Order: sequence, then structure tokens, then C-alpha cells
Amino acid sequence: QVQLVELGGGLAQAGGSLRLSCAASGRALSNYAMGWFRQAPGKEREFVAAISESGDSAYYADSMKGRFTISRDNAKNTAYLQMYSLKPEDTAVYYCAAAPLWAHPTQAMANSYEYDYWGQGTQVTVSS
Repeated sequence: QVQLVELGGGLAQAGGSLRLSCAASGRALSNYAMGWFRQAPGKEREFVAAISESGDSAYYADSMKGRFTISRDNAKNTAYLQMYSLKPEDTAVYYCAAAPLWAHPTQAMANSYEYDYWGQGTQVTVSS
């Protein structure tokens, strides 16, 4: 079993940046594809980005493409989400999740059911 803990959330100004971390314990993160999702108040959870086990493939939601970058350091058992040009509408609880396989087609990684393990989430608030 994998335990995931998100770090790095907080308050940012519009146009600013934040980097979220997802620290894993229990099993090697290199065994899992990783994803980030977010949920804003009153809205459904939405996909943000995913990265393959080795980090050689990444997939982004269209609205995040170009502003967010997902990465991972398997030696540190940690995945990251670097967020740039933040907007107030990026305000949400951000969750990292681990999937046993990089799905095919890639677009399937946007589905929450591909992921077996989830963190508790970290709040990101962007002020205008």
C-alpha cells in the first residue's frame, strides 16, 4: 500500500506560482503512474495532470497546459506539480494520486478510477 501526502499548498496572488509536492511512503513511487486532481468548492473533482512511472510521458488537462508542469523524482519518492500564472479559478483542494499502470489511451489517465491511492489534499487559494 502507498501513503501519499501533499505539501506546498497555500495562498498565492494571481499571476504567481506555487509548487506542490506529493511524498510517497510504503512502496516505491517508481511502481506507479502519478496524477494530480483538484476540487473547487461546489464543483466535481477534475483532472489536472498525470505522469508515467518513469516520467517520460505526461498528460495535461487542456486548461492547465502551458501553465502547470508535472514532474517526479523517483529517487526521492516524490511527485511535483509546478503551477505558474495562477488564476483565482485555480483555487481548489489539490490531490495527488497513484495509479498502478500508465493507461492506454493516455486520455484514460484523466479518469479517477485509474488511481488506487489518494492523498488527503492540500488547499491552494489564489487571490485576485
